[in-house]
Amino acid sequence: MPRVKRSTNRRDARRKTLKLAQGYFLTKSKLYRAAQEAVEKALRYAYIGRRRKKREYRALFILRINAGCRSNGISYSKFIGGLKKAQIELNRKMLADLAANEPAAFASLVGKAKAALA
Repeated sequence: MPRVKRSTNRRDARRKTLKLAQGYFLTKSKLYRAAQEAVEKALRYAYIGRRRKKREYRALFILRINAGCRSNGISYSKFIGGLKKAQIELNRKMLADLAANEPAAFASLVGKAKAALA
């Protein structure tokens, strides 16, 4: 069997993994095999978390919009339907910001949505 000369590739890969594992508990930050498993798991959780964060923020936006709608006497679903009929294209992030910080502006949007529904 021929001899394989890996140059610095293997060492570089190990160093990269151990660098990512800095701060992990006990052997997970010191020994390569344990560090590799811990880093792979952490990267999987990070990937899932980036997707979950989007979901959670959308739910928070909807919650804030719904609270603003209820205080103005309309349900969330009717409000969104009214905005679509009125051809007002604001995303939920902006609507949530208006509901929380600009109640007067949000009330005018609710009025426009109600008018479009009627």
